[in-house]
Amino acid sequence: MGISRIFRRERLDNYLKSDQHFAKTMSAKDLMSLGIGAVIGTGIFILPGTIAAQYSGPGIVLSFLLAAIVCSTAAMCYAEFASVLPVAGSAYSYGNLVFGEIIGWVLGWALILEYVLAVAAVANSFGAYFNSFLAGFHLSLPTAVTGPYDPAHGTYGNIVAILVVLLISWLLNRGMRESMRINNAIVIVKIAIIILFVLVGMFYVKPSNWQPFAPFGSKGILRGASTVFFAYLGFDVVSASAAEVKNPKKNMPIGIIGTLIVASVLYMLVAVVLTGMVHYTKLNVADPVAFALTLVHQNWTSGIISLGALAGMFTMMVTMIYSSSRLIYSIGRDGLLPKFLGKIDESNGTPKNSLAVITVVIALLGGFVPLAQLTNLVNIGTLVAFLFVSFGIIRLRHIKELPENSGFKVPWYPVLPIVSGLLCFGMMLQLPAETWIASSIWFALGLVIYFTYGLRHSRLNDEMPK
Repeated sequence: MGISRIFRRERLDNYLKSDQHFAKTMSAKDLMSLGIGAVIGTGIFILPGTIAAQYSGPGIVLSFLLAAIVCSTAAMCYAEFASVLPVAGSAYSYGNLVFGEIIGWVLGWALILEYVLAVAAVANSFGAYFNSFLAGFHLSLPTAVTGPYDPAHGTYGNIVAILVVLLISWLLNRGMRESMRINNAIVIVKIAIIILFVLVGMFYVKPSNWQPFAPFGSKGILRGASTVFFAYLGFDVVSASAAEVKNPKKNMPIGIIGTLIVASVLYMLVAVVLTGMVHYTKLNVADPVAFALTLVHQNWTSGIISLGALAGMFTMMVTMIYSSSRLIYSIGRDGLLPKFLGKIDESNGTPKNSLAVITVVIALLGGFVPLAQLTNLVNIGTLVAFLFVSFGIIRLRHIKELPENSGFKVPWYPVLPIVSGLLCFGMMLQLPAETWIASSIWFALGLVIYFTYGLRHSRLNDEMPK
């Protein structure tokens, strides 16, 4: 086997031909709804308080701004890729088209890690939040079905986590047009709840609470930025939908960059109001937003915040399950995983097989496995993809057989893509050693699967001279 074989590149026309069976129904508004659904989760009700208390003080607003600027460099790289290459599969497909099959596989394997663990962990949390919500009405589920498999603590499965994953999968299976209507409605509810908190909280802001603005100095603000950076992850899933978008050259960049702008504004508004309502030293609690509202005797909004948290988790799971099914479809389409995963149902234009497989995996993990220790792996999977997409812009512009880019282009080329790649690598170095060890095992397993199955069944083998 020559080394060149694993660096064979896919042809764009092959992807466009395979992906033409998708129904092109999504607009820029749908893309922003998908992105905001992924990025704004329960973290918006927690991170501004806990990070302010531990690292940044009221300067948390600058931490969010800095993290958004760092993320925007990668977002612009994604926007250019999505504009030039309107295909399903996000960074996996981009890697295949510009670097070669082995790099594409590694990126796809990294994204599988990100999507599956992220949704399973959120499904787990959704079950816990839902049980707390029921408790407010003096209702409860049997303990046996409220947590992961842990007989020592009397739990044998998280039934709510399993059911919500199955519900989302059922919605997605009905087609994107209907799924997007429901997702868009819930995203609007979520944003309305965040704005409600800002409007109510504004009346209880005391400017004295913003003093000192940066109690831990610039180091604290930078430490806060590196921590909240991960709150922005998720906008990349927008690029997975490129094959189902009307006018992707125009709408993909709007969806990706628009998501980041809206998310940044919402995070910063909550941070400003929260640290103005309560002195930062009191915010190191599990539910700082609800805590702040209780302190100012606005208890009625605490229940609404719980609804906002549930809505945030629901839309995040919709986006991630959708994106992961398109990713698995793309890898199956190329033969690197069994080809039945790369089939599209003609009746509604969805990849039913890949959606079914990913649903089963996520439901089992979310319902039965304790995931608290694994969530850092989500971050490394994302950052690996960001790193290659950032440096990939330089390669993209030098491949003559790809179409000329008449859509969005990364500004300040080649400086900005290089800066983006280096920033992502710097963020990877911030992750703990156990994350690197666990991810190394994951990537080693991925390479074993590629060399024992993917390389032999790759669609590219059919194009090799006999």
